[in-house]
Amino acid sequence: MTETKNIKPLEDFDWEAFEHGKNPANIAEETKAYEGTLNNVNDNEVVDGTVTALNDREVVVNIGYKSDGIIPRNEFRYNPELAVGDKVEVYIENQEDKKGQLILSHKRARQARSWDRVNAVYDSGEIVKGFIKCRTKGGMIVDILGTEAFLPGSQIDVKPIHDYDTFVGKTMEFKIVKINQDFKNVVVSHKALIEAEIEAQKKEIISKLEKGQILEGVVKNITSYGVFIDLGGVDGLIHITDLSWGRVSDPKEVVELDQKINVVILDFDEEKKRIALGLKQLTPHPWDALDPDLKVGDKVKGKVVVMADYGAFIEIAPGVEGLIHVSEMSWSAHLHSAQDFMKVGDEVEAVILTLDRDERKMSLGIKQLKADPWEKIEEKYPVGSNHTAKVRNFTNFGVFVEIEEGVDGLIHISDLSWTKKIKHPSEFTQIGAEIEVQVLDIDKENRRLSLGHKQIEDNPWDNFETIFAPDSVHEGKIIEILDKGAVISLEHGVEGFATPKHLVKEDGSQAQLGETLEFKVIEFNKDAKRIILSHSRIFEDVQRAEAKAAKKEAAAKKSSKPKKDETPAIQNKAASTTLGDIDALAALKAEMTKE
Repeated sequence: MTETKNIKPLEDFDWEAFEHGKNPANIAEETKAYEGTLNNVNDNEVVDGTVTALNDREVVVNIGYKSDGIIPRNEFRYNPELAVGDKVEVYIENQEDKKGQLILSHKRARQARSWDRVNAVYDSGEIVKGFIKCRTKGGMIVDILGTEAFLPGSQIDVKPIHDYDTFVGKTMEFKIVKINQDFKNVVVSHKALIEAEIEAQKKEIISKLEKGQILEGVVKNITSYGVFIDLGGVDGLIHITDLSWGRVSDPKEVVELDQKINVVILDFDEEKKRIALGLKQLTPHPWDALDPDLKVGDKVKGKVVVMADYGAFIEIAPGVEGLIHVSEMSWSAHLHSAQDFMKVGDEVEAVILTLDRDERKMSLGIKQLKADPWEKIEEKYPVGSNHTAKVRNFTNFGVFVEIEEGVDGLIHISDLSWTKKIKHPSEFTQIGAEIEVQVLDIDKENRRLSLGHKQIEDNPWDNFETIFAPDSVHEGKIIEILDKGAVISLEHGVEGFATPKHLVKEDGSQAQLGETLEFKVIEFNKDAKRIILSHSRIFEDVQRAEAKAAKKEAAAKKSSKPKKDETPAIQNKAASTTLGDIDALAALKAEMTKE
């Protein structure tokens, strides 16, 4: 804007003549001098002006012309702090309208120069003010230096914004973050300014931090893994493990949102702006406050806080825990999971087994609350006593059973039955079943009992010795065919054995599985509990008897042959005797077949 010249009044000006309407000789000169004090302006030109007056509707601007221009106040919405004396740029639309009024526009002046200014501001990173005109999809439209720019919703504030309408009509500071020269698109951000300010605050605050320093903060956010604390411009994290000396499953159990708390600085990283805080460190460690008189063997009560297959952690005081190993939960030697005995939240009583105050470790046991069943095992389960046990497990050589918790025993496979030949215990009983047992032997050192099941009953082999005497014949069923022979099921639940050659039938065929035949006992061994049978012997013995009888008859005939000097009467007598013997043999054969 051209500065106004100071013109000295003419000393010889005839003011009296001027008042009476007279035209002094030098009036033309005075008019020329006055016009020389005005700026030369042209239409469609951008010039600078000064605000001389303003109200809610209009702004009066002086550009050094013979008259001032009036601009609508809404063209200055982006600058609510506009005041008299401010310099503004204006666009001359018309030097004089029908009313002789100078027509100016601030909006068009800004538009004429705005793109160059927008680029200059973008290059310099300068912060500019903008007027939020309206909302649009995904954000807001902002007037920046006369150019419309887009403000994404995510760039309004560091916090999520749910109601964009509250920002319409506001003037705020922005930073130009992106420009598309081809389409003349501009993207601005207010959040970037806040973040820059926050970063500056963080840097200043972190530079003053020291480990061990205690600060007051406000709970800003609670997550599953910890709590964020606002330390007055910078955030720190209290990890869930640093909230309490005791176990914490949910940080909300300890703190709540907007709560003011004192915290101690555990560590910080100036580069990454990370601050690790602690809350439990403000109080003494619970182990230091543990009853000094507490010792091994004492009973304590606590709550189950953590379960694992190998044991359970019991909290006897906040921050003081002991481990009950699964082996200390029961006197039983059987493998168990800790979950079989307790669960999280259970209140339990236990005995202190070990206590290390320096290492802050404690082991506990609950089986010690009961007497060890092996201390008086000879009195409760003497040799020869009978009891009911529960089948726990099988092996190829026997059955493991439990008489009571912690008292186990083994029934050898040979002690399951007096009569049956058992290849595997599963043929005789099943896991979980009850079985009657008799104590045969006690191994207190290894905590094992030797048990028997067949001993519950008398040994039937004492009676079998008379029933299954050698050469006695019995009916039996072939129940199993083996390479070396067959197993024969006899009466009284007894089993015998016959080799292949003793399974040949009279017609020469081999006896088959499932056949029921007559068998002769050819061997009985009470000690080995063995009975050897033969089907073939039955008809073979008859054949041998017949052969023997025939041989005897032939011998008799030979010896009874009449001599030449003997009479026929004597020969008839010998023949009669021989026929009687034959009848006797036939009767014997019939009797044996019947048997």
